[in-house]
Amino acid sequence: MTSDVARYPYETPVTAYGNGGFRFAEMSHRGSILCLPSGIYAWPVTSVESLSNPDIGFLLDRVEAPITVLLGTGEKQIWPEPEVYALFANAGIGLEPMSTGAAARTYNILIAEKRPIAAALIAVP
Repeated sequence: MTSDVARYPYETPVTAYGNGGFRFAEMSHRGSILCLPSGIYAWPVTSVESLSNPDIGFLLDRVEAPITVLLGTGEKQIWPEPEVYALFANAGIGLEPMSTGAAARTYNILIAEKRPIAAALIAVP
């Protein structure tokens, strides 16, 4: 991934998801997103199985421990490969996989409570 990736520069709730994208801050984005304390970023991941080291590295480079990343895995909860968990553990970052809908709802609650949280949300059809 390059540094010129699309980004909304503020932490904000996700107001809708589905149809291959997300709504937030009165805008819409087609594709997956990262919701981080530094803003919302476009993320090219389309499935848990397609997670690559550069995709994970892009996320880990933009968060600081201690924080937990909610991984929205699509329509259903899917557990990533052990190597994915190891990358997060080595960075001191928690990883909680759940369906994308559950991750978006949980993210919204936790940012409203001003808790340190991030979400990596894979778009659902």
